[in-house]
Amino acid sequence: MVIKISSANRGAFWQLFVCVSALIIIWPFLSLVQLSAGSSSDLWRHLFETVLYTYVSNTIILMAGVALLSGIIGIWTAWVLYKYEMRFKKALEVMILLPAACPAYLVAYAYTDFFEYAGPFQGLLREIMGWKTPSDYFFPEIRSMFGGILVLSFVLYPYVYLLARTGFLNTSEKLVSVAKIYNRSEFWSVCLPLSRPAIMVGLSLVSMEVISDFGTVEYFSLQTLTLGIFNVWIGMNDIAAAAQMSLFTFFFIILLLFFELRSRGGKNFSTLKSTSQYLQTFRPRGIRKVSNYFIVLLPIFLGFLFPIIILFSNMIGSISSESFWRSVLISVNTFSIAGISAITIMTTATLLGTLNYILRNRRISFLTNLASAGYAFPGTMLAIGVIIFIGQLESISNFLFSKVIGLPLSIYLSGTIAVLLFAYLVRYLAVGYGSIVSGLQNIPYNLNFASRTLGSSMENTIRRITIPLLSRFILAGSILVFVDIVKELPMTLLLRPFNFETLATYTYQFAHDELMEQASMPALIIILVSIIPIIFLNKLLVRS
Repeated sequence: MVIKISSANRGAFWQLFVCVSALIIIWPFLSLVQLSAGSSSDLWRHLFETVLYTYVSNTIILMAGVALLSGIIGIWTAWVLYKYEMRFKKALEVMILLPAACPAYLVAYAYTDFFEYAGPFQGLLREIMGWKTPSDYFFPEIRSMFGGILVLSFVLYPYVYLLARTGFLNTSEKLVSVAKIYNRSEFWSVCLPLSRPAIMVGLSLVSMEVISDFGTVEYFSLQTLTLGIFNVWIGMNDIAAAAQMSLFTFFFIILLLFFELRSRGGKNFSTLKSTSQYLQTFRPRGIRKVSNYFIVLLPIFLGFLFPIIILFSNMIGSISSESFWRSVLISVNTFSIAGISAITIMTTATLLGTLNYILRNRRISFLTNLASAGYAFPGTMLAIGVIIFIGQLESISNFLFSKVIGLPLSIYLSGTIAVLLFAYLVRYLAVGYGSIVSGLQNIPYNLNFASRTLGSSMENTIRRITIPLLSRFILAGSILVFVDIVKELPMTLLLRPFNFETLATYTYQFAHDELMEQASMPALIIILVSIIPIIFLNKLLVRS
């Protein structure tokens, strides 16, 4: 006897599936809020009296400094590559994105190794000038707020560059012509104002990355809120206070988004599309030509080439068969867990995205969007939420097995790979989901409607029409997720099983112990792997 399930029942089943899946992913956020409502004894009073002001002020200064410097670099380079003809321009458009492949903490290691007091640069200065002690001369301390702003800016400026360049490319040539007629600056009067929303989004992303950063601020000993969460949780063993501080940190992120939207007011930034196929560019001469190359090549050198050179020179001087094979083994660990995570995340993102696209239900849409908000949370914050969720899940499952079913079974997930995989899902689902949503926007809904009209079930429609059309976006999302997990540090450091290392944690352990030579090989592997999405991203930009 075959039981037929009606279309309405199948629709209800898939709605239930989306709701349950989204709620499981959202649960760590809710657990974090629940824990933050608990008592944290007198720790907050202690923090107020001691370091809280330092945490907040350092976070604001670092965020403002990086936003300002990365904004200048990103907008300036975007304008030069947009407006002026240059030799090897296509190659420069790829290279300008390469600093995004370098995790900030790896760049921090390279800069510190070269510019610190015992490093080669200051050593050479002392030898040339005849200086003997630190009191004989002044040199800025690289492990400082200045160093943190410098390193993070030269790594994060591609966010601003990408969005600023997109804004410039979408500027109508007609408006530019009007500005020229009235003898107004093309950049200040037209392109920059119309690109403001895109630039502000880029600066918001930069600021959120700064707030979420752990490796750089920890290595530079910058007392920010993210490092404060880590210290309160691990150092003071007060997870409730750490949860409260996490929500306090998230408040900063909400403020960023609020002020970005508020700054737009009721202004209209729309523009007419240009009717001209090609942009009017200029071929500079003399000092302008030299300065343009300097503007573009300087951030490429400081954000990518310089760290690569330092790390490579360290690796050459310390490479051995033992370190090589150890790095290979850890690379296998890293790529395995990143690959499994990427498959899990993209499968989940594809299911949630396509079902949301087909079902077109407001509640479903709200839940899926909420489930994909994990990227806005710092890794340390999510780690706390995941720990609490896993503990609650273990308690519930053990209660059901022992009391309800009557089986003497106990499930213990804490400290396993499964916890780490789930944490990656919670944080990086946004990356995969964003890629799927971008692909779905390019698929006419009429195709789905026609398929259903011709008698095909929703499952067959997804399998035979939607998924094949999304294949390119699924691949792009998988690569982005894979690389993000390879670079990920704070969650992996906090949630990994005992004696389990990834390239990021392996590099961190050596750098933390000032063993930069041993840290160089895994650091270079991370950077080389991270170059892959840069190539894909540039191809997408060229197509658009």
